[in-house]
Amino acid sequence: MHVVATAGHVDHGKSTLVRALTGMEPDRWAEERRRGMTIDLGFAWTSLPTLPTLPTGATVAFVDVPGHERFVPNMLAGVGPVPAVLFVVAADEGWMPQSAEHLDALHALNVRHGLLAVTRSDLMDPELARDEALEHLAGSTLGRIPAVCVSGATGAGLDELRTALSQLVTRLPAPDVEADVRLWVDRAFTIRGAGTVVTGTLASGTLHVGDELELVPPGRTVTVRALQSLGEPVEAAPAVARVAVNLRGVPREAVHRGAALLTPNTWLAARTIDVRLATVARHGDISGQTGRSLPRYASMSGGLAAEMVLHVGAAGVGVRVRPLGGDTVRLMLRQPLPLRIGDRALLRDPGTRRIPAGVIVLDVRPPALRRRGAAAVRAAVLSTMDSTADGSAELRRRGLIRRDELIAMGARVPAEAPAVAGWLVDPTLLVQRSDQLTAAVAEYAAENPLEPGMPLEVARQVTGMPNARLVELLLGSQLALAQGRVHVAGPVSGLPDAVRSAIAALRAELAQRPFAAPEAHRLAELGLGAKQLAAAVRAGELLKIANGIYLAPGADDDAAERLRSLPTPFTLSQARQALDTTRRVTVPIMELLARRGISRQLPDGTHELVQP
Repeated sequence: MHVVATAGHVDHGKSTLVRALTGMEPDRWAEERRRGMTIDLGFAWTSLPTLPTLPTGATVAFVDVPGHERFVPNMLAGVGPVPAVLFVVAADEGWMPQSAEHLDALHALNVRHGLLAVTRSDLMDPELARDEALEHLAGSTLGRIPAVCVSGATGAGLDELRTALSQLVTRLPAPDVEADVRLWVDRAFTIRGAGTVVTGTLASGTLHVGDELELVPPGRTVTVRALQSLGEPVEAAPAVARVAVNLRGVPREAVHRGAALLTPNTWLAARTIDVRLATVARHGDISGQTGRSLPRYASMSGGLAAEMVLHVGAAGVGVRVRPLGGDTVRLMLRQPLPLRIGDRALLRDPGTRRIPAGVIVLDVRPPALRRRGAAAVRAAVLSTMDSTADGSAELRRRGLIRRDELIAMGARVPAEAPAVAGWLVDPTLLVQRSDQLTAAVAEYAAENPLEPGMPLEVARQVTGMPNARLVELLLGSQLALAQGRVHVAGPVSGLPDAVRSAIAALRAELAQRPFAAPEAHRLAELGLGAKQLAAAVRAGELLKIANGIYLAPGADDDAAERLRSLPTPFTLSQARQALDTTRRVTVPIMELLARRGISRQLPDGTHELVQP
């Protein structure tokens, strides 16, 4: 299937032409048929003539849009996701105001494939209107396109138009049917016995019955209960296609035009975006030998209104505009949208009902602008960016980014990027922060000589890493990680001389009475505070039995040997006497031996040693 939208001024015969081509009524509402004016989107389809390059059975589906200026938002919802346009101009009226506005929209959305139909050719010689329209169209992204003069009333030219449509669709780029789904909803309704149904133009990807999708807004999981394409049920619908999706798990009132059905966990909900502005079409300017003009860029972003409406896909969302400089602006969306780098959209001023610029999305996760002059700096960065989602460039600019977020921006993951815990790190940033960490660890060691290195969480904070595991990437050959601390590579530095002297004095006293743990006042006299004692224990110079109880290393094994000389079972008092110490020390020693499985306490309160 191929999908083509109509465009053109009100009452130039767009719906009449679609009706004549398809034999279907595109106007869905009774009021539209009564007034003879399209108000909302209409849909119809027909088979195309066979060409050498077009297989038999190819179908074109039309999205028929309203032409009146009051219904331009509806028109934008129809052309947003569509790759090609059938531009309609009446022979007896020629180029009109809404012709220009529709062309502005198509140009802003970068629509590059189209066909001109000059209608009502039975009422006036169509050549003047055709030449005038082609001149306007040549100044847009459509460039020089084929033109066919037709009459919906007499049928003249319809066969030539069908052939031209066949030729048009053969020129359309092949869609990526493996891409992530983003179906912009242009209509939602309820069918008795089926529930909620939404329609839209599937521009890329493939939908299947049974798929679980994310509906945004409101941000909930829904299931594809059934699919229809061209009025027939299907099990799968590959792009490009007009589809009707019967959803399970969502009430009708939760869905509206502009919502999107997405492949779960593959799109970012963008609330702030940085964009480049592209001017509207240059009507009447035929430029270049190919008759194809690229979008020009707006020279002054400050000329935009502060409050505008951003149209993308079938969505129209209010935005606040912050000029950054030259042709770039920041847009703050009143409602988040699933956007990627390179997406095309347009800005419309609801006050003047004009389209002053198209936009190309450059960044869907831009940095905050807090400092004076930050906007100018940001504009300079954006001036180096294009509409291509380049994973390597994004990583260089950001330094750090989550892998799934980079993919959701539409970029490929650089093969050379170091990755830990779902994060990607720019190699240049690694070098900078590794040097930063090396200096910080050396400074920490000088200020905290009793500690065996910098705690890992402190290292994370010092280097600004979002995850502690990323610190491991910064160690290099100069640093090491052991027991949750970062230290200079090699053996952990020894104890200060003053601490070693104090420990030597304590060990000399314990040599006389091995289980006579010093009291707190004696430890203080020796200058052994909590930090010094902890460092001595880590260095293996002392054994901590319990809080405030410190003995020489191996004292626990010596205690077990002494206790084996006692009759079994023995009392706590007998153990105290055998160890030649106080109850203050004996109780924690027995508890330590019990925890290690060397001894056990019996129900009567006595103790016995477990046989080895």
